[in-house]
Amino acid sequence: MALEIERRFLVQAEGWRSHVSWQARLQQGYLVQGAAGLTLRVRASESLSGEGSQAWLTLKAAPPRPGPGPGAGPAAEQPLRPGQALSRLEFEYAIPTEDAQVLLALAPHQLRKCRYGLDLAGGDWVLDVFEGDNAPLVVAEVELEDPEQTVVLPPWCGLELTGRHDLSNAALAARPLAQWSEAERQALLAG
Repeated sequence: MALEIERRFLVQAEGWRSHVSWQARLQQGYLVQGAAGLTLRVRASESLSGEGSQAWLTLKAAPPRPGPGPGAGPAAEQPLRPGQALSRLEFEYAIPTEDAQVLLALAPHQLRKCRYGLDLAGGDWVLDVFEGDNAPLVVAEVELEDPEQTVVLPPWCGLELTGRHDLSNAALAARPLAQWSEAERQALLAG
């Protein structure tokens, strides 16, 4: 079973720039957004290091409840404890970039961002600088091996966003920061 385990943080300073190991421009479109966090996403990525373009089709969903019988099946999303990682099923498949462009044209909700790979220890770190209607949002994510894994935060990571459904990429594609009230934006960005 493909499981994504991650934590997300609002970025509040520029100290991350010295840790960049690669960068790419991403366009994401959401073909399906359903109950309990089910999403079907298409992503096109253009390397800013001259390594070309790639594309993926990704399905994400809450992990199933354990055990046979009643109550087995997709789990409802539960609130997370502070410091707890979000765990979701993630099935990601490479697709031709031409197919991705056709699917992106069909996606009712989209976003763009520049993604930076970071050379930090303790997991697979990336940082997203959102563009367009989601600017000036900057979010760091770390993918972990275990949901209880301890994360050492860099000083430029602020407010934890893990489990904030209004700040998932799918939610930001459907309702970008530009559609938030000024008070909502200021409260978030003040972190």
